[in-house]
Amino acid sequence: MEITSRSAQLIAYETIREKIITGMYPGGMKLVEVQLAEEIGVSRTPVREAIRRLEQEGLIKRKKVIKPSEKDLRHMFQMRTLIESYAAKMAASYMTGERIANLRSSIQLAQTSETDGTVKANKEFHDLIVQECRNPIMIDTVDKMQAIIYLFSKTVVIHERPLLIEEHIKICDAIEQRQPELASKLMEEHLKADLEFTLTIVE
Repeated sequence: MEITSRSAQLIAYETIREKIITGMYPGGMKLVEVQLAEEIGVSRTPVREAIRRLEQEGLIKRKKVIKPSEKDLRHMFQMRTLIESYAAKMAASYMTGERIANLRSSIQLAQTSETDGTVKANKEFHDLIVQECRNPIMIDTVDKMQAIIYLFSKTVVIHERPLLIEEHIKICDAIEQRQPELASKLMEEHLKADLEFTLTIVE
């Protein structure tokens, strides 16, 4: 079956992204279009487009896999914390009972799953809360950081950061009990703990 240019670009994008996220392409590795095209089985054009897209997501910088400095990580978490703590505050004011139940389900799934399932459940927990900020610019900003957020999430799950799930439970409790300021404060503390833990792993 003939591969269209759009599907070739998607194949290249998903292949390169997956290899960065799984660590097969480590931080600092230079990405050479010719080699990637040969490895993936597509032409150079879709590889070039895939690299451009991954640069927009922050996984690649100057055709090298990102190896963020402590300063880079702190800047990213600062933006994420501003958005998610606000979103948690909004969730405590407006989140419906049905969506709160979904929040509880994501926590239960994280408790009972293997690594990949826990990472996915944690993402769902944060995504549900981010949606509550009801600000498309904020939501889009977090969406653009999703690939890097995934890397952090996998790090804290694999290395078993203490109290990770317990903090999610407390945030959910504050949202369900309609305590906006507490929910916001707990989310801020939660993300700060994620950052500090991640820094001890990647340094």
